[in-house]
Amino acid sequence: MSMKLNITRVHAREVLDSRGNPTVETEVTVESEITGAKSTGRAAVPSGASTGEFEAVELRDGGERYGGAGVQNAVDHVNQKIAKALSGKNALRQSHIDARLLELDGTDNKGKLGANAILSVSLACAKAAAKALHMPLYRYVGGVNAVTMPVPMMNILNGGAHSDNSLDVQEFMILPMGAPDITEGIRWCAEVYQHLKKLLKQRGLSVAVGDEGGFAPSVSGEEEAITLIMEAIVAAGYTCGRGKDFMISLDAAASEWKGRDADHYLLPKSGQEYTTDELIDHWEDMIRKFPIYSIEDPLDEEDWGGWQKLTERIGGRVILVGDDLFVTNAARLEKGITLHCGNAILIKPNQIGSLSETMETIRLAKEHGYQTIMSHRSGETEDTTIADLSVGLGSDLIKTGAPCRGERTAKYNRLMRIDEA
Repeated sequence: MSMKLNITRVHAREVLDSRGNPTVETEVTVESEITGAKSTGRAAVPSGASTGEFEAVELRDGGERYGGAGVQNAVDHVNQKIAKALSGKNALRQSHIDARLLELDGTDNKGKLGANAILSVSLACAKAAAKALHMPLYRYVGGVNAVTMPVPMMNILNGGAHSDNSLDVQEFMILPMGAPDITEGIRWCAEVYQHLKKLLKQRGLSVAVGDEGGFAPSVSGEEEAITLIMEAIVAAGYTCGRGKDFMISLDAAASEWKGRDADHYLLPKSGQEYTTDELIDHWEDMIRKFPIYSIEDPLDEEDWGGWQKLTERIGGRVILVGDDLFVTNAARLEKGITLHCGNAILIKPNQIGSLSETMETIRLAKEHGYQTIMSHRSGETEDTTIADLSVGLGSDLIKTGAPCRGERTAKYNRLMRIDEA
């Protein structure tokens, strides 16, 4: 007899994310048809500040409550429509559960029920099933293939939409490429973070943090920011460069830099203007000057021609990551593969809205040699699901903020527990 875990309860509520905005948290309870034992999984979904135009719809209530950001409608969809539709369904059949959720929504962008409603149920279902089988989530989703740990990408200096400082580049990250394991890598990064804090204080710069826990000083530009980080790496006793202890990654979030036309970029804080070709020249100059491992969203999400040129020009020397470009969407990734745009994809489950679709996108990326980077959002919760998914689905890297603020450190702590296991 094959095992069946019947869904007996689906219940959602409104909780707060790290920016004090409401989000959806769902609990799914399953019952073993053989033993009668019950298990409950819980998942809360994050929210982004810098969002791609083609992301699945995050349903918000509007009106006065929570300044229009409430999610009671999404919660009601879970507690009424979704709960009824999934009652008695086998939680072990994740793809069938997710297909039923998509069928119930019936839109291309999850605009009816909301991606926040759908994803919370999808992930909670997987967590309930894993718990019922006495498995950690990473083992449940990855099976025997869950054997490697991702490299952490720590965002230790914030700019762009994640802070009110002078920097247009949204994230400056450090990667402990030379660390022997993830636990040591996290330690290295935390030490560099503390040394960066000391350097900023010495220079009279702000050590207030942005949305993702990185410091948010007002400095002259991205080159000064990178130089400060490299100084902190050396001060912490490490080396920086290709083949050394650390490399640096940037998230430009260039979709926030839309200019007056498709071939024009206007950086909102500095007022600097570029054409597509000028911005490509700029990125090539940056990777010549600094030990940059990757650049995320170096161009706009609809600048496919620019992405082709950029990938051809520097794709052999640096990882070019599509976030807003691909939005964890297999169809957009397929287009990028066909057009030879980028060579890596950021994976954010809430961009696409279900576990099955997230897994499909990762499979497609791996088949075509694209690196995969599991990622948090700027509005996070204490939910650590992405840490397990990064291991279970074999992500090359994980991006989950600075070693600061509980919603970020929760993911790093979970990764260290998995590493120990």
